[in-house]
Amino acid sequence: MSFEYFIGGRYLRARQKQAFITLITLLSIAGITVGVMALIVVIAVMSGFEDDLKTRILGGQSHVVLKHEGGAFTGYRRIIEEIERIDGVEAATPFNNVLGMLRSKSGVSPAMIKGIDPATAGRVIKTLEDVSLPDTSNLTNLKDNFSAAPAIVLGKELARNLGIIEGDIISLVSPGEMRSSIVKIPVMKQFEVSGFIQSGMYEFDSSFAYIHLKDAQKILRMGDSVTGIEVRVEDIYKARKIAEKIDDKLGRPFLTQDWIQMNQKLFQAMKTERRVMFIILSLTILVAAFSIASSLIMMVMGKIRDIAILKAMGSTNQSIRKIFVFNGMVTGLIGTVLGLGLGILLCTILKHYDISNLTKNIYYFTTTLPVKLEILDVVLIISAALVICFLATLYPAHQAAKLNPVDAIRYG
Repeated sequence: MSFEYFIGGRYLRARQKQAFITLITLLSIAGITVGVMALIVVIAVMSGFEDDLKTRILGGQSHVVLKHEGGAFTGYRRIIEEIERIDGVEAATPFNNVLGMLRSKSGVSPAMIKGIDPATAGRVIKTLEDVSLPDTSNLTNLKDNFSAAPAIVLGKELARNLGIIEGDIISLVSPGEMRSSIVKIPVMKQFEVSGFIQSGMYEFDSSFAYIHLKDAQKILRMGDSVTGIEVRVEDIYKARKIAEKIDDKLGRPFLTQDWIQMNQKLFQAMKTERRVMFIILSLTILVAAFSIASSLIMMVMGKIRDIAILKAMGSTNQSIRKIFVFNGMVTGLIGTVLGLGLGILLCTILKHYDISNLTKNIYYFTTTLPVKLEILDVVLIISAALVICFLATLYPAHQAAKLNPVDAIRYG
């Protein structure tokens, strides 16, 4: 052990003449502990929410969407075959979007009605794996024959808003097609509710309904055309590269969007929120670092004679700096380690604590906090805490190093 660390250790273990210095040191450790603990818990919870939200979004949404610049297009079967031959593509399915209103005996609600191919939709969107939509596009929808009504599957929250149960008949009112340059004739069609889906995303479950692709084509009077094609990829983080491959293969006028682009504003807002919280909570550590600087300055003032004797014995300015930097860093390290331990402990408790009774009206379909503690975040928090503590030691150490030993002995 070098003599600088030996003396620094003696200063830490020795009882201070002024108890106030010891109190400031303890408060510094407590402040750093609280700051590091808060940072770890908040960042872990925010990372968990982001990961959980990502999982829920991708459960009810495809990874890549292909559309045509001119709107609906035909020949989608051939295009799907070409897309599925691209390396990294897991499956593809066509869809049609139908904007309209759903009306039941209990109420009316706007909805995004999506025409899907039940044979392939479940391979792309996992929440549709168990959806059953028989093809009844060739049947006549008679008012007195409910069995002739085509099937529709509703989001659970949408069904709750409409006050319907499985087997009920609801009416779909759609703007339909433009019959002239002035008037757009609405289309009204009855459907039988055959089931419900629950993706875990309130926005999806309260606005989406699914019908057979052919029923959607019939309502829109668009023949064998589709609005677009949804694609599922093997690696969600390669969705952008695969989307570019699809663009290169099909060319204009086809355009693609990956799931990151479709939810760009949401994920960008969450990342910004994480950065802001990191900066705000780092201020707690910064305040504690000022306490470290204060205790070191007072220690320097109390050790003037010791510093003078060390310099007279041949100690360099660098050695004096090391002594007081070592003191400050030990204080910071103790607070950081305690904060790390308490933060991990609190994250473990929150991960298994049932919050359903506390937050059932706030967090949809969540019983525990989605905590995700990443190694990179922990390393970043520890590094930030230690850097702040190191910077706090520089000024007191510099003041100690520049003391003139003759003046210190004469006036100390």
